[in-house]
Amino acid sequence: MESLIKGMDLSTLLEVEARGGRFTDHGTPRDAMEILKSYGMNLVRLRLWNNPYSPQGEPYGAGGCDLPRVMTLARRAKNLGVDWMLCLHYSDFWADPGKQYPPKAWQDLDEAGLENAVYNYTRAVLTVLREADLLPSWVAVGNELSNGLLWPLGRTPNYKNIARFVSAGILAVRETAAAAKVMIHLDNGGNNQLYRTWFDRYLDNGGADFDCIGMSYYPFWHGTMSELSANMDDIALRYHKDLFVAELSTGFTLEDYQQYEKLPSEQRRGPAANARLAEQMSYPMTPEGQCGFFQAIGQVLRQVPEERGKGFICWEPAWIPVPGSHWATAAGAEYIHEKRPGGNEWANQALFDYDGRSLPVLESIRAL
Repeated sequence: MESLIKGMDLSTLLEVEARGGRFTDHGTPRDAMEILKSYGMNLVRLRLWNNPYSPQGEPYGAGGCDLPRVMTLARRAKNLGVDWMLCLHYSDFWADPGKQYPPKAWQDLDEAGLENAVYNYTRAVLTVLREADLLPSWVAVGNELSNGLLWPLGRTPNYKNIARFVSAGILAVRETAAAAKVMIHLDNGGNNQLYRTWFDRYLDNGGADFDCIGMSYYPFWHGTMSELSANMDDIALRYHKDLFVAELSTGFTLEDYQQYEKLPSEQRRGPAANARLAEQMSYPMTPEGQCGFFQAIGQVLRQVPEERGKGFICWEPAWIPVPGSHWATAAGAEYIHEKRPGGNEWANQALFDYDGRSLPVLESIRAL
């Protein structure tokens, strides 16, 4: 059995560091990326937003994941001998099943215009990366595409346009970064019907070939571990593609972190993984529960038929709570049509505690 890919999404790391975040391992201050590599990290995932700034130049927040920042983090990974994955959102900010808004520069384009924009943008980004000797080993064409991309023209059930837009991105990857493997990524990893329907319709509409299926799995949103395992087993045999749990995490505590953010209650979103959600989970939100969760993920991946379970990517394990690092600024929330307050909603799911100290789960990950 080949070694698992143990990935980490570190897209906010530069922002956390700039806002004062520091990391230690057994009391020794170290770079977060170096710490994670020492525990087995062999892939860094980085999201890319087209233009995460308002027309007035205000940043949207959540790491400000523009191309220069992505390149800075990719260079750090490469210098450590760690591969990296580029996650193209095809949006100026968060793209997920609840929102897939076109970049501001693309908002008036028709189907043909969007197809060309996806191709040209993907090709341009990869050309810049190639010239900088930073081509990724993996490229995710879109992010959590369960409900499509580039709304409204690429929203489900318009699989004809979904296949058209995704295929344009895949073609650009094949032409510009031929050695990179292409991922198509949905959310809700425990929902087998979603995966069967989506990929059947994508392929029926002439969608371009790809290398890997990625799935998000957050145990408080996406079903039981048994449902995740059953879905992976089924789609491995149905589509004969490699599989990644492309986003996953779980909490290590239910203790709040408001004092670290230094925000009044009305200005903070609070943790996404909260006590109400914890009640329906098999793994408690404790350090021990977090360890057990990752051990179980390793077992699920190793049992996938045809040895198609290739690995996992822990989502934002270093997004510790520091003042000024928000899931969205006011400008960012306006772009995605949300009015919820700011702050960090992920800190109790990191692989470091609120003070940046490495957690026991890292030893569990190393052992996988």
